[in-house]
Amino acid sequence: MELAYSDSELAFRDEIREWLTANVPTHPLPPPYTAEGVAERREWEKVLYAAGYAALHWPREYGGGGADFMQQMLFDEEYHRAGAPQRLNRLALGLVGPTIIEFGTAEQKRRWLPEMLSCDELWCQGFSEPGAGSDLSAVRTRAVADGDDFVLNGQKIWTSLSAFADWMFALVRTDPGQTRHRGLTYIVLPMDSAGIELRPIRQLHGEPGFSEVFFTDVRVPAENVIGEVGDGWRVAMATLGYERGTGLGNHVRLSKDVRQLVELAERRGVADDPAWRDEIASRFAEAELFRWYMQHIASQLAAGIGVGFRSSLVKLYWSELDSRIQETALQILGPYAELADPPACANGTEFHRGYWHARASRIFAGTNEIQRNIIGERLLGLPREPR
Repeated sequence: MELAYSDSELAFRDEIREWLTANVPTHPLPPPYTAEGVAERREWEKVLYAAGYAALHWPREYGGGGADFMQQMLFDEEYHRAGAPQRLNRLALGLVGPTIIEFGTAEQKRRWLPEMLSCDELWCQGFSEPGAGSDLSAVRTRAVADGDDFVLNGQKIWTSLSAFADWMFALVRTDPGQTRHRGLTYIVLPMDSAGIELRPIRQLHGEPGFSEVFFTDVRVPAENVIGEVGDGWRVAMATLGYERGTGLGNHVRLSKDVRQLVELAERRGVADDPAWRDEIASRFAEAELFRWYMQHIASQLAAGIGVGFRSSLVKLYWSELDSRIQETALQILGPYAELADPPACANGTEFHRGYWHARASRIFAGTNEIQRNIIGERLLGLPREPR
């Protein structure tokens, strides 16, 4: 594991840091689940695109930056450190875009990739269903071949950005005679198709952000299938691999949250309490461990060694650490944690939001129970869970 950056990597970091300092919006952008927030964040995405930073991890031949893994990590670190806005079209750039690059036809790449990069088209994900969340192979949304189209009927749930998305990438069942992983197909469909109905879902913190999506005789061209009909499970697993992925710069966000724990303890007057100092020091050590592990992952990727099932380790670790950080914050807040608008001396509004999001992070991208099974069975060679 190489712990020192090369001169060229340091120069790249300085370039990114200088650009972000000059271009990151100085005011907070509206939330991404509002029309105003989507509009302003789309403009920010276009600024990134014009500078060549929309998708550094994509190959150059598809409009990306062709960056190596160390450069990707440096960019992610600096992006989080600069407090830049959360990426709007991350489902396109991080999930379905790389999937189309891997499995799509030349025409599909020409049609969809440029609009993802420029953020002219937004994407949402149609995997989870009421009876198929952690068990994705239980997908029941049907797609029946009819001439040059497939006709979709069924339902998706927990669909982020669906109210503003132009396209959805979805996993559907095209062969009802097959069960579990077989008979599934990966397809993309325009969200303005006739027969699509959205029903917003209000979250525990009182804000919208997800929708239920219902399909009633929705016609989708067969040419929108990614990969082969019936081979959707393999394509979807590639997408989930990108989702769990490396998250090379995520450790910076967690480290910033730990620093905010220190500030919160100072405001609450408990910064000198040995018990709280020990608790915060534990979160700091855990965040540092994650930082070193992600540098190890980046150095291995640079050497051509894939992440494989270790992506489950990464997802499990950061989501559990995120939860512990947020829980520590609410414990420091004490009785003020029950207030939606606490006084200035205990202002922890962001920790309220972070707490609920951290609980969700144990579920999305594959529940942590599923990740533990993968780690035990695939990495440690333990006996399979009884089924």
